[in-house]
Amino acid sequence: MKKRILLCFLALLGVAIACKENGKQDYLPDSVGAMNTLTVVIDNELWKSSVGDAIREKYTAAALGLTWDEALFSVTQIPPQIFSGSVRNTSSVLYVMEDSLNVAHMKSNMYSKPQKVGVIKGRTKQELIENITNTAPEFIKAFKKLEIEKAQLRFTKSLNKEKALENKFNISMKIPSIYRVGREEDNFVWIDREIQKGNMNIIAYTMPWDSFQNDSTFVQDIVKMRDSIGKLFIPGTDVPGKENYMITEKGFSPYVFPAEVAGRKAAEVRGIWEMSAYPMAGPFLTYIINDKENNRKLILEGFVFAPATQKRDYMFELEAILKSVQFNVGEQKE
Repeated sequence: MKKRILLCFLALLGVAIACKENGKQDYLPDSVGAMNTLTVVIDNELWKSSVGDAIREKYTAAALGLTWDEALFSVTQIPPQIFSGSVRNTSSVLYVMEDSLNVAHMKSNMYSKPQKVGVIKGRTKQELIENITNTAPEFIKAFKKLEIEKAQLRFTKSLNKEKALENKFNISMKIPSIYRVGREEDNFVWIDREIQKGNMNIIAYTMPWDSFQNDSTFVQDIVKMRDSIGKLFIPGTDVPGKENYMITEKGFSPYVFPAEVAGRKAAEVRGIWEMSAYPMAGPFLTYIINDKENNRKLILEGFVFAPATQKRDYMFELEAILKSVQFNVGEQKE
């Protein structure tokens, strides 16, 4: 009898603790912070030392595939003594301190939600630097994932309701309502929005499943594909005596990485586009997604035209949109 009472007590205690933890999550304030910002909580002297140099090397490195160097994150440093109140509600935080422990880990929703706090401790500057270096890939991935999810949640407040992507490819994406379908062909959809000094663009089309069979020519085949689509569908300013359309920049090969989009294997391609006969250029991001069910490769691309303007956050918005793609259940619509 006593054993049964003890078991009941422990069960009730577990429920109480779970409810308390859930209650804490429920009452956390919403996190704040501009897109791609990182708050680094670190003592001023450490920030000025080689430890700060290691943080800057990893977290303010140039983002890939832009027309000029822009940092991965816009970093704000604050000392621990003023990391309190609403400042703690920043969505992405890196907390670095000398301590009697040598540890590094990521915590979620400590002071607000959604929030990621990367905690790095070390007994010496060298240990701190090693922890910063070793955790940077994991922490950057976590911070970026959080930013993507925040952006996608923001999109849902006002979504584009046009059916071009669903009708052509049987897919859906979380596209803000400010974007509009500008061109629709048999195997091509172009969606865009105006920005202050140019435009942001999303295109979608498909390729046969057996495209890109040769790994040794994969990058060249991607360039050939992009250039052919540009010639067919993305013309530029009229240039007398010349055919002017979007191509992949000739001077540099794009970056290509393995990726996963909507739970499917994909290739991520980042690089610079230009016009074949006119001085215009900008960054692009392409996902080549395996869609075996429909015997095809789905190609989603975002690109920006915004001369003399920083483009990191524009490209990040496009990345968040492309990564929101969902393959609808059922047969592809004709």
